[in-house]
Amino acid sequence: MRTSNFKNTLLKALGGDILERLRLQPVKFGLKHEIENPGDLIDHLYFLEEGMASMTTSFKDGSQVEVGMFGYESVIGVSALMGTKKSLNRIYTQIAGHGYTCQVEDARREFRLGGHFQSLALRYVQAQLVQAMQSAGCNAKHNFEQRLARWLLICADRAHVDTFKISHEFLADMLGGRRPTISTAAGILKQKGLIEYTRGEIRILDIPGLTKTSCECYLIIKDYLDNYAKFDTAITM
Repeated sequence: MRTSNFKNTLLKALGGDILERLRLQPVKFGLKHEIENPGDLIDHLYFLEEGMASMTTSFKDGSQVEVGMFGYESVIGVSALMGTKKSLNRIYTQIAGHGYTCQVEDARREFRLGGHFQSLALRYVQAQLVQAMQSAGCNAKHNFEQRLARWLLICADRAHVDTFKISHEFLADMLGGRRPTISTAAGILKQKGLIEYTRGEIRILDIPGLTKTSCECYLIIKDYLDNYAKFDTAITM
């Protein structure tokens, strides 16, 4: 396999010998495709090339809140490389796409060699932690208008799209709020000419303006996700 053929950040950075040992297989993801569910064994890793998936935490009342987002930079199931047997969260696609998959045992074998694959996987875990921590702080500190702008921008970056088929009810789940609050925030962004929305669809019209409306959390998360393969940190040396 030629690394130049890949869009996924990690796969693009790996040498051909490692890619051969991972025994990658192409995979397509339809809308709402279930990748992981709580309690399921993690038997494959997934590397998105196009599309976007969300990781959510579910509650007893049936509600859910997004705790992670996956795009072309991602390695879904990476916790299995560090000993996790079963998934703790639900992961499913919000934007249809495609990518590659490999069996966990092949990935674990490569990870234990302590080479470039291990280094990149750990760097991605660090980027995931930064995303989770920054999002948690953002949800506690910033208003819904800022948080909605952040979510839309990150989604657009990860999936390379500017239009989302998504309801206000679903956005409320993702951001941990109520539908009227999301409708108000979306209405403000629409009045500013930053987005337009019809029933079940939102389109970004002004990325610079939406970036200005968002909080600093967006650029912090974007920087880590865009550049984790280049970071030189102690944990990956």
